[in-house]
Amino acid sequence: MIEREKIAGLVERAIESTDAYVVDVTVSEDNDIVVELDSATGVDLDFCSEVNRLLNEALDRDVEDYSLEVGTASLSAPFKVRRQYEKHIGDDVDVLTCDGRKLKGRLTSVSEDGSEFTIEVTRKVKLAGEKRPRQVAEPLTLAVADCRQVAYHFDF
Repeated sequence: MIEREKIAGLVERAIESTDAYVVDVTVSEDNDIVVELDSATGVDLDFCSEVNRLLNEALDRDVEDYSLEVGTASLSAPFKVRRQYEKHIGDDVDVLTCDGRKLKGRLTSVSEDGSEFTIEVTRKVKLAGEKRPRQVAEPLTLAVADCRQVAYHFDF
């Protein structure tokens, strides 16, 4: 079986002179290799093809057979690494917490170590002296470990 660390190292070398970063590398027991990449400026098909070509050149099918898929992290997929949070600062995100709460808010920051992030959620608050409740934005800091998933919010 091809080691995940070997593939991750090859990918890092292939993308080192770009703004791309690795979101995930998986290697199954059958040597099905899947590499997910992302970038602040976006990843296109030509870039994925080039990384795929470089990986195929570095691996030897005669020694061990494998399948290789290099692609981008889906826009609807949950965030996996800190740089994805950074990329989406200022965007609306959907959060599913481990205790079952579903939140929608604007991502405003992520901690340096990537263990926490802050979203701005809006809720209705009835202020004294007013007849109707008003929408008020409040910051909410959450630990990444306390969330099942955080993903980009699509508005249709």
